[in-house]
Amino acid sequence: MNKDKETNMNMNMNYDLTHYPYSSRRTATVARGGMVATSQPLASQAGLRVLQQGGNAIDAAIAAAACLTVVEPTSNGIGGDAFAILWYKGQMYGLNASGGAPSLLTLDAVKQRGYAGEMPASGWLPVTVPGAPGAWASLSERFGKLPFAQLMEPAIAYADGGYPVSPELSIKWSRAYEVWKARRESGGEGASGVYDEWFRVFAPNGRAPRPGEMWRSEGHAFALREIAATKGESFYRGELAERIDRYARESGGLLRKEDLAAFRPEWVQPLSVNYRGYDVWELPPNGQGLVALMALNVLNGIPLGDKDSVETYHAQIESLKLAFADGKHYITDPARMNVSAEELLSQDYAAQRRSLIGAEALMPEPGELPKGGTVYLAAADGEGNMISFIQSNYNGFGSGVVVPGTGISLQNRGNSFSLDPAHANVLEPGKRPYHTIIPGFLTKDGEPIGPFGVMGAFMQPQGHLQVISNLIDYKLNPQAALDAPRWQWTEGKQVLVEAEVPPAIAKGLQERGHHIQVMADRKAFGCGQVIWREPSGVLIGGTEPRTDGCIASW
Repeated sequence: MNKDKETNMNMNMNYDLTHYPYSSRRTATVARGGMVATSQPLASQAGLRVLQQGGNAIDAAIAAAACLTVVEPTSNGIGGDAFAILWYKGQMYGLNASGGAPSLLTLDAVKQRGYAGEMPASGWLPVTVPGAPGAWASLSERFGKLPFAQLMEPAIAYADGGYPVSPELSIKWSRAYEVWKARRESGGEGASGVYDEWFRVFAPNGRAPRPGEMWRSEGHAFALREIAATKGESFYRGELAERIDRYARESGGLLRKEDLAAFRPEWVQPLSVNYRGYDVWELPPNGQGLVALMALNVLNGIPLGDKDSVETYHAQIESLKLAFADGKHYITDPARMNVSAEELLSQDYAAQRRSLIGAEALMPEPGELPKGGTVYLAAADGEGNMISFIQSNYNGFGSGVVVPGTGISLQNRGNSFSLDPAHANVLEPGKRPYHTIIPGFLTKDGEPIGPFGVMGAFMQPQGHLQVISNLIDYKLNPQAALDAPRWQWTEGKQVLVEAEVPPAIAKGLQERGHHIQVMADRKAFGCGQVIWREPSGVLIGGTEPRTDGCIASW
């Protein structure tokens, strides 16, 4: 058969790339030379290419992270924040690259624009200083082997030349398009034209890209070249900063180049709790990793039986609910917290909280938990270096504000600020808000086991608890630990469970007072990656079965 004709036939077959009627199984990946696990195959390949060029795990993570801003713009971007935990040459390090509120963003400024009850989710007001470019540059400067500009090359190539949109990505993109279309048509800021650049960049044909359709962005390529050439300086103290400042002034934004120039990523000491012989590490506030650690601290004192039992599910859910009640009440910028992480992680406090768990579901009092948009990646090299890295725009594409000519979609992280002056997380200029994105890391007896993470806003500490329990309590391999059906507590006694959770467990939880809702869509339960390092140096990786997750290794 003529090759051109065969290709044409294949391209015109009438199949649906988003329809999969039969269950599929993914097995764990095993390698020794290196491994990169992300939510997009193109990003994983970009990281692997860097490893094969002589880079280390940190170089690979930077390349993959930059690439993800292009190949998964529905969840992260150049204008988002980032966090990392890494193991480098026998030591652990933590990086907090989240920015604070602009100096002009005050309670009065928000109220003057008509918002008295809560922060808006879109437009300029929830925009905080982005930290992702600073994270890439700081990680490269301190730990990288290859030139920083070389790490940006895959992302620039995909932005310039385009790439075919995956089926999973097209679904997220289409849903986001409908949201932004409604916002633009509803009046308010949408009527002012502040979202016009979003539509020009992300819906160039008047709709979201379809599966297999090519998408490219000259603006992304320009911004990434600027970041590459200046090691991130352009974003904070150069051409990109000037463009952000100018557009903010023209369109009613409060972010200024002085806010960008003042930003510096912060190196921090990760926190840990010992869970049944393993040390589980998270970053300190303003992130919610503390919630995962508090929940594990409570759960650690409860003997667990079979994995698929009502008692196990109940104990995990109640431990998590208690931790979240504290997290939502106390966590904010660490400089403004009125209690310490050490107090919240004390064994006495864990025992006090554990004593509240009984046979019936508790009624805690945190706020309602919204959905979010985040990418997580893990990387390891053959020298023993490993990194757990996460970056996000917060809600999907973020604020909807895209800086003209740059492809920079600014995050809406400020949406999580409270407007209640008495609340710990109240909005203040320069303050970093309660942050949902959290990288995780596991060690045992002072030796690294590996990075892990689960994306999904307030699902993240819940996913951490469930994956860690799967790995440690039930000895599941990394892929099986991610495959296992999950639950998600949302508020009060409301608990969502995946359809794969056995009906007898759902019924048993209802009998204990939980309000159970079975969800057919698995995407509500987070998406993650795990890399586990054996003492022999062999790497075992698992990636999310709920997404386009991909592990590239050698």
